[in-house]
Amino acid sequence: MIMEDILRKMNDTITKYANVLSQVLKVDIEILDNKLNRIAGTGRYDGEVNVNISNEAFVNKRVIVTGEKQIIENPGKHELCMACPKRNQCKEIFEMSTPIKIENEVIGVIGFVCFTEKQKQHILNNFNIFDEFLDHISDLISSKVLETIENERNLVIIELFNSIIDKIEEGVLVFDEHYHISKMNSKAKEILKMDLDDFIIEHIELKETGNQILNYLEYSLKINDKIYDLAGNYHNINIGDYYKIFIFRDAKQIKENVLALTAVKGNTGLDKILGISPQIQKVKEKVKMVASTSSTVLINGESGTGKELFARALHEESERKNESFVVINCGAIPDNLLESELFGYVKGAFTGADPKGKIGKFELADRGTLFLDEIGDMPLNIQVKFLRALEQKEIIPLGSNETIKVDVRVVAATNKNLEEMIKDHTFREDLYYRLNVIPLQIPPLRDRKKDIRLLSIYFMKKYSEELNKNIANVEDEVWTYFENYYWKGNVRELQNTIEYMINVMGDKGQINTELLPGKLKNVSLNHEFEDLNLEKMEERFIRKAIKIYGDDGDAKIIIAQKLGIGIATLYRKLKKYNL
Repeated sequence: MIMEDILRKMNDTITKYANVLSQVLKVDIEILDNKLNRIAGTGRYDGEVNVNISNEAFVNKRVIVTGEKQIIENPGKHELCMACPKRNQCKEIFEMSTPIKIENEVIGVIGFVCFTEKQKQHILNNFNIFDEFLDHISDLISSKVLETIENERNLVIIELFNSIIDKIEEGVLVFDEHYHISKMNSKAKEILKMDLDDFIIEHIELKETGNQILNYLEYSLKINDKIYDLAGNYHNINIGDYYKIFIFRDAKQIKENVLALTAVKGNTGLDKILGISPQIQKVKEKVKMVASTSSTVLINGESGTGKELFARALHEESERKNESFVVINCGAIPDNLLESELFGYVKGAFTGADPKGKIGKFELADRGTLFLDEIGDMPLNIQVKFLRALEQKEIIPLGSNETIKVDVRVVAATNKNLEEMIKDHTFREDLYYRLNVIPLQIPPLRDRKKDIRLLSIYFMKKYSEELNKNIANVEDEVWTYFENYYWKGNVRELQNTIEYMINVMGDKGQINTELLPGKLKNVSLNHEFEDLNLEKMEERFIRKAIKIYGDDGDAKIIIAQKLGIGIATLYRKLKKYNL
């Protein structure tokens, strides 16, 4: 058999292998034959398989000619790339390639490729491991490739796969088509405290809990009568007898190490909040003023205004920025589970509880910031316990009699009128005043029209890059529609609108009014209904009165008289509309 055809004949098997390997190592992988035909690729190469790239793959060409590994930290700028006609369009930022050989003949190239700084740093931070992996993978492919030609392709991939999974720092369970465990790596044996060789499995069940921990989904794994709380990802592989793969970590361990894990997140401070309007600048200045304190903050704003962004900015601008920022959405968690999410529970606290117990969000946020979104959805019975935790700076996990001291800065957010909820007896007045030490009102997008174009350009750039599309021109009339639209969903609605328009944009890269969703085209109808909104009418009347009479104390007395309301009511409405 001709050596140059070997890898091409293994196309299906190598593609499955490359996808699994990419998931495990968290980098993009490219495999070429010695004619520079791409046999397999992940990530951005996924749709560019079975094409010849000899007119641009100058680094891989050097690997084939010399039979030596090449490591290029700046593709496109390296001397090997100078002859490439597409070097100025190069999107790769790091390449590590090594030859695949049989009896000293190079039959192909396997390489790790990075398109993001995160991928690049992942390799550089673990360079020796990746360097060893690359050589090991190449050697294993080389040693088994002839067996693969003799209808044993799956054996090659499985042996390679087994070699890799035993070296990674995550637990791995491999299931057959009957969902029996075919293999577990050494880390899985350590986490589960069991070994297939000396443990009889009579029953196994793996279920998603619906929760997410960092970038992992939370799972409940039941083996016989023992339940494990795990966090990981589940993948189809379908290689030989290997049908599914579950890559996981101990969920409790992740939670206990959350401080170290969150410390590596990118900065989400005030510099990430776009806006040049006076309204948004005023809020950002207030964030700077109060960030250094430990007082509670209550963020008010309509849905989609970016309340969590401001909460994160408060954290990033504070002395707690190197500690954890923990988020809990009070409206997304069932009432009967919210208490355990906040305060945690001990072993045996209630029927169905994790036998190992669970750390609550309050404890996870110790020395950091706890952000409670949709605080208005917190049930009254939990509001009492939450208030006590705020005032006493201590919590009691469910099922425990022992208190745990916590040093947490609480930031809460809502799009509801908590003062009206107090009147309706659906929100505690004492909790409201304890939260509302520092109020922060986020203006809606329609009140900060100067920011609409700035935000739109940012989202256009973001989605054109993500969708690999080029924008040639934005029609002036599009901006008119954008600036006149009511934006009930605020920045989130603007973002979704831009994403839609980039998706349906033609090859010429023209953003025009034909791409506008129907709701924006009917902007005049939207304004008609906006005019019927009683709160907007009231706000406009008060604004007009301030323009006529001024905004000092005497003027406000006159305005209250003209509007037929009490001075206290006027001040409440001025606060409500951020006037």
